Amino acid sequence: MARVVVLGAGFAGLWAAIGAARKRDEIGAAGRDIEILVVDRNPYHNIRVRNYEVDLSKVALPLSQLLDPIGVGHRLGDVEAIDVGRGNVTITANGAHESIAYDRLVLALGSAVPRPDIPGLAESAFDVDTYVAAARLENHLVALGRRAPAPERTTVVVVGAGFTGIEVAAEMPDRLARAGVAGGRVILVDPNPVVGATIGEHARPVINEALAALDVETRLGVRVEAMDAAGIRLSSGEVVPTQTVIWCAGMRASPLAAMLPVERDRLGRILVDPFMRIADLAHIFAAGDIASSVVDGLHPTVMSCQFARPMGRFAGYNVIADLTGEPLLPLRIDWYVTVLDLGGWGALYTEGWDREVRTTGAAAKATKQIINHQRIYPPLTGKKEDLFAAAAPTVQAPPPRKASGSQ
Repeated sequence: MARVVVLGAGFAGLWAAIGAARKRDEIGAAGRDIEILVVDRNPYHNIRVRNYEVDLSKVALPLSQLLDPIGVGHRLGDVEAIDVGRGNVTITANGAHESIAYDRLVLALGSAVPRPDIPGLAESAFDVDTYVAAARLENHLVALGRRAPAPERTTVVVVGAGFTGIEVAAEMPDRLARAGVAGGRVILVDPNPVVGATIGEHARPVINEALAALDVETRLGVRVEAMDAAGIRLSSGEVVPTQTVIWCAGMRASPLAAMLPVERDRLGRILVDPFMRIADLAHIFAAGDIASSVVDGLHPTVMSCQFARPMGRFAGYNVIADLTGEPLLPLRIDWYVTVLDLGGWGALYTEGWDREVRTTGAAAKATKQIINHQRIYPPLTGKKEDLFAAAAPTVQAPPPRKASGSQ
């Protein structure tokens, strides 16, 4: 019996597991002696890109619903070590250590928001990096609605004006109102001189227009020096009374990537080839936020489900093909879009690596809703054939978009 182990059940890991099961099924009798096992610390697949939203009821999908119908095992545990020489991984579950041997390995351990050593950050800040963290923030916002009026109660500070921070800040006025916090104030903090420093000059004016319409304040060119349960201190000397600081300052690949003796990029990601293989490490593939692959001959992938999902599908197909001596399929993606949620104002839809603006407002919001609520979801029918159809090693066409001004 050969074993394929997939570490992580996020967008890349889930689709790697389903893609591997699909390929195993496709090869028929030769695949009966192949076990596929997913290891994750949670018993669910988190639709992570929706963690900034107020409704979290459908963002944690039970793995049993997705993996049991296709004969894929799943084990709860934290990955502690990867021994490439011996071909095994060590996990911790319920305080006990366990070694799991593999014949092929897929690393899909994702990314996390780094938390620097800022006084009070670990104890006082919220984030939306995980489902648990997002639920904690939502419970906190609901609790604010029951507290006595005070400046620190109605003020929310979002740190990090990148994609996640902008979405969190833009959604926050509506979230505060729904929580019963009248007169909510939202402040977006970033060390760069502009909002969305990495998003590009074409998109930035639209983002600024939306934030202004939503009354989101900005504090740019400043850093956080300290915080506690009552407020936050900025490098400008300003102290903002607040009970809600949300940390959205960047992403880094899982620190487990550093365990492997391979080249990594500035975000800590492992470099992989078009087949999702790690150079110089036999039998190991990587996909999603922990990996970087040049997908169009020029541009490396970015940390998003737009790339994690196809990377996972191709990694799953190729890990079985590699195990059985069949040809591998290269991943090529020749389009790139960005759809940024801007709360009650609408959204922003861009195309191309220069992020040329195509639609804004309500039209772009309609596209964002299709993506967040339909396109990135696995089939929930519980049927093997539906899951396998969605896991085909292909690249979806760009999401549909309406012209600006259409309803």
